[in-house]
Amino acid sequence: MIGAIAGDIIGSVYEHHQIKTKDFPLFHPQCRFTDDTVLTVAIADAILSGRPYVESVREIGRRYPGAGYGESFIRWLHSDDPQPYKSWGNGSAMRVSPVGFAFQSEDEVLRQAKMTAEISHNHPEGIKGAQATALAVFLARTGIGKEQIRSRMAEEFGYNMNRTVDDIRPAYSFDVSCQGTVPEAIISFLDSDSYEDAVRNAISLGGDSDTLACIAGGIAEAFYGGIPEDIQEKVQECLTSDLWQVTETFCLKYR
Repeated sequence: MIGAIAGDIIGSVYEHHQIKTKDFPLFHPQCRFTDDTVLTVAIADAILSGRPYVESVREIGRRYPGAGYGESFIRWLHSDDPQPYKSWGNGSAMRVSPVGFAFQSEDEVLRQAKMTAEISHNHPEGIKGAQATALAVFLARTGIGKEQIRSRMAEEFGYNMNRTVDDIRPAYSFDVSCQGTVPEAIISFLDSDSYEDAVRNAISLGGDSDTLACIAGGIAEAFYGGIPEDIQEKVQECLTSDLWQVTETFCLKYR
């Protein structure tokens, strides 16, 4: 999951200032963690503690009111009676990577991914985006090759995977939907030759950069067997102590 967090931090400065190039400083001086990181840590916390996803997401999410949540999610986060609101937004996919690392079968990964999504994002596309992301992480960490991952994403979820980053980039723009984010993020990983290259691919699309890089980064971490030590050190530097504690504990348990 630390690869997802690093992707979020690296992409944070380009979320509202999109770029169409892979040539950029990996960690901009103004980079920071966003809601993608906060909620990824919340999902990891729920897995570690055994408490319901909704409890961890709301408790940890409320600690960071300025993290960059959407308006609908803010209302849900502070509601006295939080109910899912039929969202198809990519928030369900950005937070789900811990599921792909923690669980040991495809069926359980898909079941748990659905559970993480439907607390808020219970639209079919919101659930599908979370399941596709978590399954891609699981397949990547269990030694499945890139072409088989590509085929599974197309067959299981109906995504158009017959594209490259270079095909997508020219016409792509900011998109907060799962259906307009998840396949592009997965392709960013598929077209990469390293963790860093996957993150650069995702950001270079010129879309919802932190979320694209968060999703691609989690899958790339799983496939390439971790992230470079200097990137991990930068993540620790950027996170608050409570977020880092959960992250470190999760990564040590689910190597």
